[in-house]
Amino acid sequence: MAPLSAAKPAEHRSSLLDRFLMQGGIVITFLIVAVVATALVEPRFLNRLNLINVMRNFALLLIPSLAQMLVMTAGGFDLSVGAVVAISSVVTAAVMLVGSGYFPDMEIAIILLSLVAAIGVGALVGLTNAGLVASLSLSPFMVTLAMMSVLMGIALYFTQGIPIYGVAQSFITGVGRGQFLGLPIVLHVALVVLIGCIVMQRFTALGRHIYAVGSDLRSARLSGVATGRTLAIAYVLAGMLAALTGFLMTSRLGSGQSTIGGTLALETIAAAVIGGVSLRGGVGRAEHVALAALFLAVIANAMNLVQVDSKYQTLVLGAVLIVALAIDRLLLRKRQA
Repeated sequence: MAPLSAAKPAEHRSSLLDRFLMQGGIVITFLIVAVVATALVEPRFLNRLNLINVMRNFALLLIPSLAQMLVMTAGGFDLSVGAVVAISSVVTAAVMLVGSGYFPDMEIAIILLSLVAAIGVGALVGLTNAGLVASLSLSPFMVTLAMMSVLMGIALYFTQGIPIYGVAQSFITGVGRGQFLGLPIVLHVALVVLIGCIVMQRFTALGRHIYAVGSDLRSARLSGVATGRTLAIAYVLAGMLAALTGFLMTSRLGSGQSTIGGTLALETIAAAVIGGVSLRGGVGRAEHVALAALFLAVIANAMNLVQVDSKYQTLVLGAVLIVALAIDRLLLRKRQA
């Protein structure tokens, strides 16, 4: 029999390791390994211009990943995030194109109008998703998959697959390419969204209700939580954040495009799962999802620097998601043990 004095430190180390893993240790480890390995293999990674590019890509992945996190924490899925990004990009460019023809001297007002229009479309899509899921008790997976198909069809029909130009130049230079304090404007926007999500999760009744609905819908209802309203808010917020992403992507691309966001559903689910969001709902932290999104942005940048074919990049993303799902299963077993 092992001495108690030897058993206790071993149990203590195991407990510390478990706590580290449960509190985002996996994604932190992944991120550190990815950054160090990329810097060693490709010195250009640490070039300032490349790091700025990584930060922009990170920001444009972080916002929809937070949207996905909100819905998954509430016990659902949103496969339509990429399609919302695409259609909001089209709406943004179309409003700017038409508005500049009527009011050529009111660029700022037109930019703000295009933002309101894009966010409105995202909110409408989120409300529709929530209505079908909550009111009719339909599968979130199937509802948002169908919504993705509908939105992509509308966007492609409207544009015929051709980018919509006419985006305000001040929007491109000020937002898409602009910097503040040496960091991209889009990154500042993403960080504000991240802080908002953290505050909501930790300090508001809505955050607690989302966790409760995702953990056990029936118990949450019996506890007095307005489950339908909570789901609706989660889906509407997700739609609005996806639309904001489309608005920001338009500033970077300089045009509205119906073909962007094709892989965002997979990427955002990967970021959420790697960041510790449970596929069963009720578990998820915004800061961990942010670290996971940064990890994926670093991996994508590394593959671009070493000129990995885009087909293989998709393969790597799928493999990373499988590993994340396996880790999610192992952590669930530890929680239940």
